[in-house]
Amino acid sequence: MSLLIVTLDNTILNVALPTLVRELGATTTQLQWIVDAYALVFAGLMLVSGSSADRFGRRRVFTGGLAVFGAASAWAAYSGSVGTLIAARAGMGVGAAMMMPATLSIITDVFRDPGERRRAIGVWAATSGLGIAIGPVAGGLLLEHFWWGSVFWVNIPFAMAGLVCARLLVPESRNPAALRPDPAGSVLSIAGLGLLLWAIIEAPTRGWSSAIVLGAGGAGVAVLVCFALWERASAHPMLNLHFFAERRFSFATSSVALAMFGLFGALFVLTQYLQFGLGYSALATGVRILPVAGLLAVVAPLSPVLVRAAGTKVVVGTGLLVVAGGLWQLSLAGVSSTYGDVLTGMLLLGLGAGLVVPASLDSLMGTLPPGDTGVGSASNGVSVQLGGAIGVAVIGSLLTTRYQDRIGPPIAPYHLPSALSDSVRGSLGGALALAERVGGTSGRLLAALARSAFVSGMGLGLAVGAAVAVAGAALAFAALPSRPRADAPDETGPARRNPGRD
Repeated sequence: MSLLIVTLDNTILNVALPTLVRELGATTTQLQWIVDAYALVFAGLMLVSGSSADRFGRRRVFTGGLAVFGAASAWAAYSGSVGTLIAARAGMGVGAAMMMPATLSIITDVFRDPGERRRAIGVWAATSGLGIAIGPVAGGLLLEHFWWGSVFWVNIPFAMAGLVCARLLVPESRNPAALRPDPAGSVLSIAGLGLLLWAIIEAPTRGWSSAIVLGAGGAGVAVLVCFALWERASAHPMLNLHFFAERRFSFATSSVALAMFGLFGALFVLTQYLQFGLGYSALATGVRILPVAGLLAVVAPLSPVLVRAAGTKVVVGTGLLVVAGGLWQLSLAGVSSTYGDVLTGMLLLGLGAGLVVPASLDSLMGTLPPGDTGVGSASNGVSVQLGGAIGVAVIGSLLTTRYQDRIGPPIAPYHLPSALSDSVRGSLGGALALAERVGGTSGRLLAALARSAFVSGMGLGLAVGAAVAVAGAALAFAALPSRPRADAPDETGPARRNPGRD
């Protein structure tokens, strides 16, 4: 139940983004923060939460995360402003970070028999796919019959049921040899990533060359360097950097991040394109996004079979090329395109992600000794959330930059009041709302101009996403080992060492 609501939340919100534009007046930049506030906190706290669960008790941290997630969902459901919603989404990220690393650790502890464990992880993976698959349709159904907050309120009964089941069915467990938590590392990672994402997201409105954007971006990079140095020197690092010396670990995490970069970034713009550009309702949009998530859920269980036949390198590299092909096909959409014109790209996106993620997870987990499975699952989760957050930030910011460049000059001679001008320049939804109010030929011209500017920006963002995926595929083919090493590390092997403990 916990996994269902966490994965559901990654896709159910996308369908609601255009509704947030209409109901709360959110700009594209604010939509990026609504999505990324959750992902940023989720990624930043996941590793330290994983180590805390191993140290203080997996069920205790897990149930605490469920409670936090449920409470923050209620807060988000009744938010009255964009700022409050962003804060609530960050709170949901705290709860999700407490839950997710503990799920695989609990499975590993409860199911000691390898065959049972594989079946349990299969159920875990299927539940992830189910949450991703039903999210868009569930969001559309809720928005069709209730207010926008219902996409968050739906989490609450699941969280309550999960708390009851965990108390009755999940035994407490911990790793007696677990390292102390690393709160300093967590603060540094969130601060560094937050500054970097802020610079990327705010650049279109403040200027890519503005002093504040360049300063925040540079500060973010500097803080992340400090994070790496801290983790390297710490006796109890949040992330053991020595794991990255193993190529099956480092390139697997990179591949997951690059696949999610494309998937999350594409979903961010596609839900707006389908509703504002093609005129579908929230429910119709959810149904039309279903093939992406559905194909991902169907292909994901088959990926390990393909790995055994062809090797990790081939499956991951091919999957990233398929993702790139999907993004490129979607980038060619125009104002006169139909759903049929973009369906192929959406299917390729789901197929590619379904190949990459399970194969990379298998590679990542295969490098770690049993005592570090919590760190392994957390590392995979960080890759998913961080890759998705950067994808939304980069693709969304390229979209906003091109959109504002295309729509700004034509409306400048009309000297609109600043509030109206900001609304038109802030999002396609704002421009279409004004066009509907104006009506007549002027309204139709404004709507056509806004849609053209949006599609142009979407094409730019998705084309860059395709280039990133191609680069990732080249990296996978060149550097990712095809098979596990014969001398894979055990509890006392190389992967366990770091300078603070040697």
